[in-house]
Amino acid sequence: MYLTWLDSNSWLIEIGNQRILLDPWLVGSLIFGNADWFFKGSRPQERPIPENIDLILLSQGLEDHAHPPTLKQLDHKIKVVASPNAAKVVQGLGYTSVTSLAHGESFTLNNRVEIKAFPGSQIGPTLVENGYLFKELETGLTLYYEPHGYHSPQLKQFAPIDVIITPIMDMGLPLLGPILKGTNSALEVAKWLQPQVMLSTAAGGDVIFEGLLTKFLKTGGSFEEFRSLLEKNNLSTKVIEPNPGDRFELRLEKRALAI
Repeated sequence: MYLTWLDSNSWLIEIGNQRILLDPWLVGSLIFGNADWFFKGSRPQERPIPENIDLILLSQGLEDHAHPPTLKQLDHKIKVVASPNAAKVVQGLGYTSVTSLAHGESFTLNNRVEIKAFPGSQIGPTLVENGYLFKELETGLTLYYEPHGYHSPQLKQFAPIDVIITPIMDMGLPLLGPILKGTNSALEVAKWLQPQVMLSTAAGGDVIFEGLLTKFLKTGGSFEEFRSLLEKNNLSTKVIEPNPGDRFELRLEKRALAI
């Protein structure tokens, strides 16, 4: 299994000899609702779009997960699996092979990788987006991704899970609450799932944020603090701090799996 963090929520996951592009924002700025005065994310340099992609996987329909400028540049014939909200985005852009995955539903990619959707981040009062559990069918190795730290208790029945990608740092707004549920949420899911490896997503990296919203954002937590919490809870999980753009191999032990 090879992973490449492409900054923000974007990953290239190579599993089961399949190349899965997850929540890609690779070109242009990140702006919500064309309000760049309110919030704007910029890259010092654009990321090259990976080649030979087997699947685009989208966890949410918001711009930081289903980024229209990036999706416009990708080949519209690539298969897409997405939350129902994100599926509307890519269908509107003209993608021709789109699977909308509701919570509890699964998709199998070329008989190599199974992807199962779980309840993920709550966006507004009624909309709950997707987290995903990947299973490499040949080896049974598993990876779980949820980009804002909202972890469904339904995951417990699939423990142990080998790899978790989720925020480790906290980010929120006064009065409105968390945007990223980091330290405590990550520790809780580590206790549930006993992962071999955890990787942070969403926070850090090379992205530059500006706009009115950034003046009110509060952040907390650190890798050192989280590693200390794992140790105090007798968890042997390895925490990796990925560098944007670096491809690396995860060497995992095969364990008895529930799925």
